[in-house]
Amino acid sequence: MPGKYLHVVSFDVPFPPNYGGVIDVYYKLKALNQQGVKIHLHCFQYGRAESTKLKDHCHQVTYYKRKRFVNPFNTNVPYIVKSRINKALIHNLQKDDYPILLEGLHCTWPLLDPHVNNERIFVRTHNIEHEYYKRLETVESNPFKRSYFKIESKKLQSYERILGQAKGIIAISKFDQSHFQQYHSQVIWASAFHESQKVNSKTGRGDFILYHGNLSVGENNHAAIYLASEVFSKLDSQCIIVGNEPSSELAAICKRENIELKSELSSKDIIELVRNAHINVLPTFQKTGIKLKLLNALFQGRHCLVNSPMIEDTGLEDLCYIANNAESLIANIQELMDQEITAKEISEREIKLKDFENGINAQKISELIFGD
Repeated sequence: MPGKYLHVVSFDVPFPPNYGGVIDVYYKLKALNQQGVKIHLHCFQYGRAESTKLKDHCHQVTYYKRKRFVNPFNTNVPYIVKSRINKALIHNLQKDDYPILLEGLHCTWPLLDPHVNNERIFVRTHNIEHEYYKRLETVESNPFKRSYFKIESKKLQSYERILGQAKGIIAISKFDQSHFQQYHSQVIWASAFHESQKVNSKTGRGDFILYHGNLSVGENNHAAIYLASEVFSKLDSQCIIVGNEPSSELAAICKRENIELKSELSSKDIIELVRNAHINVLPTFQKTGIKLKLLNALFQGRHCLVNSPMIEDTGLEDLCYIANNAESLIANIQELMDQEITAKEISEREIKLKDFENGINAQKISELIFGD
């Protein structure tokens, strides 16, 4: 496979891989590199340091400062795009004719620049962004931020048709694939990339219930507050909530005797909790993309209990228990706490998770971009 070169433009520095979007980017770089693709990575930087670790998987890495002081209200271009317009990036993309993979709608400004041939450009979509921002608006208490999310959602909805100008689109879920087919005939599905190389679930029983997610994200904080106040507080079992930057409201609720809040843990520590929990409980109130925490729970954990927005149209419905209100969640938890997970169940899970392995999805992307 020598001779396969690819520019990848990332919305953030993808190391360490410690939150949803950059986890997908980092393990995608690793999987593509393992298949012989030589990657020139372009990273927008705004708070995360440069990393020599990226050179383990990339032929070259270039960093660009994201513009943090762009007025989000005085332009029709979404802020997540406007703040990543960069002349040096465009100049570097012009130096050769290698294909280009843009990570997220965030990085799609090159599609509008006349100096870059759109026939070279593919876009990896991480979400239906305007739906994601609409949901952020509904769970945000700060009036200024709520106004920003509302305006940004409208801009993103109008802007996303720019995807029709790309050579192809790589959707992160089958649901998203269906959505983006309104703009393009060349839309493939390649699931989220993640750190699990194989199903690593333990048999038997654990002695606690776990929710994990990035708690600085309003959606996850909302889900954690809901679980802590409406579900976990009604149980006798030990419950753990894990995530960075928990809100003061969540911290106050988690002072109950059977609820423990853990923050600032390493990815390794979180995976150990996922593996040792008896049940990973993962509700969401926003149906977008596919949640990496769901894949982590299925590749690493025992029982997985979710609600419909978390699981619908993922192809993983048969691997999870589904409950859509607090009473049903409580009843399912109480029943599952008495059920061991067996080697047979884990073996069946391995078969059904084949389509979610990094190597298979890297091959899908390579075939789209390089035609092999």
